[in-house]
Amino acid sequence: MWIQKEIRLTAKERGFHLITDEILHHFPELKQIKIGLLNLFIQHTSASLTINENADYTVRQDFESFFNHAIPENEPYYQHNYEGSDDMPAHLKSSILGASLVLPITNGRLNLGIWQGIYLCEHRNYGGERRLVITLQGE
Repeated sequence: MWIQKEIRLTAKERGFHLITDEILHHFPELKQIKIGLLNLFIQHTSASLTINENADYTVRQDFESFFNHAIPENEPYYQHNYEGSDDMPAHLKSSILGASLVLPITNGRLNLGIWQGIYLCEHRNYGGERRLVITLQGE
């Protein structure tokens, strides 16, 4: 079975946000899959996806602090700044973290570790709604 949907995530402030439940809400068909894969692809160049800690909020705060330190705004060598000081840093952060994830499905559930969740990494101050293409493959 193959199913593909495009969904819009609600606009979120800059930072790292758990979106596992929001994705599962849009994909009740997942419960029918005994074994398969779920591919997530974000259609943006200034936001990204990753998997990490789903329990302690400070992990998400630390992610944001680390990336802001590693990739600061207002660097004099940035040429691409048409949309503000967070523009080029958002593109760099997005490229480092990535635009897609592939997750295993086992017996109708995402086969994530007990403390793992899917993050939307919003790198813009005002990114707006984000679009995901979600492709489900399995039997």
